[in-house]
Amino acid sequence: MKLLKKKDDPPEKDLCIREKFQEREQNFLSEYGTPSSETSRRYEEKTTCNIRTPFQLDRDRIVYSNSFRRLKYKTQVFLSPLGDHYRTRLTHTLEVSEIARNIARAMRLNEDLAEAIALGHDLGHTPFGHGGETALIEIHSLHFSHSDQSLRVVDVLENRGQGLNLTKQVRDGILKHSKGFGNIIPATPGETAITIEGRIVRIADIIAYLNHDLDDALRGKVISIDDVPPICLRILGETHSTRASTMIEHLVYNSGPQDDKFVLDMGKEALHAMTILRKFLYDRVYRSPAVHNEFLKAKKIIIGIYQYFIAHPELMQTELEKMEMAPWDSNKNKLKRSVCDLIASMTDRYALDLYTKLFFPNPLV
Repeated sequence: MKLLKKKDDPPEKDLCIREKFQEREQNFLSEYGTPSSETSRRYEEKTTCNIRTPFQLDRDRIVYSNSFRRLKYKTQVFLSPLGDHYRTRLTHTLEVSEIARNIARAMRLNEDLAEAIALGHDLGHTPFGHGGETALIEIHSLHFSHSDQSLRVVDVLENRGQGLNLTKQVRDGILKHSKGFGNIIPATPGETAITIEGRIVRIADIIAYLNHDLDDALRGKVISIDDVPPICLRILGETHSTRASTMIEHLVYNSGPQDDKFVLDMGKEALHAMTILRKFLYDRVYRSPAVHNEFLKAKKIIIGIYQYFIAHPELMQTELEKMEMAPWDSNKNKLKRSVCDLIASMTDRYALDLYTKLFFPNPLV
């Protein structure tokens, strides 16, 4: 395909589409943005895409991965909700991506980098949301986290054990997108991503779940609008779209260069309201009997499957093949690590069906 040119356009260097795009990046991005020309991958590749930049290529590798497709059947807050309008881990990811792109574009940062990190940030999330994560922390390792697991997915688990070979900046952003109940805007060295785009994804993640988890909790009648702290409604807004817009605008307009660094800032008022809203959701939604009791059931499922495959490793190979994952090699991976990888990769319905098959009796026909 030839690119259309005006009749009087000056002659150009013989650049491919990717190179032309990277030239435009250099002219458009602020000095704090991350050019796609300044990156590297875990492993050197023999060929280079002539159309997509490295960050655009990362985005596509994530979207076409098995792990990304499985997000549609992984819990966000409510386990296997029957209503069509409740969020799943996939819709959460798409909302984070849109928020991150909008913020990056407004700040003249690299929108493609923010999008790639956002799309990959939850690939390692367990089935049954944080209930599944808690189960693996208890039975597998105190150091297990979905952030670490997401990086493991793109590095070594996807593509039947070959990984996706993503760029350094995307991998770093995925690893550092979350610190649980830590500060909304962390300042501890080492906790924050090496790029501004990666730091934006962390905030976009929080903006997304504060809004849609509140929305889903109201839809599920776990809480009523009268339960929400008035300061949150007054400062952030009374509707989902208003709250999201308010948070994004406060971040965009309060952030900027300080002492030769680009500092992300929500402003005191909005940050205070967001902090109150997050604590409210933890206390009244995530730890509510309606949600917490289901997570306790989910933990039993995860623990049961984990213990079963530790005792019967030979039967794990069939499940790994179904999941299109690399077979377990006792010379390369410890058994517990492989069982953890398998379980963390499962969807809610896959784990439920497998648990039923393993532990429920088969009635005679």
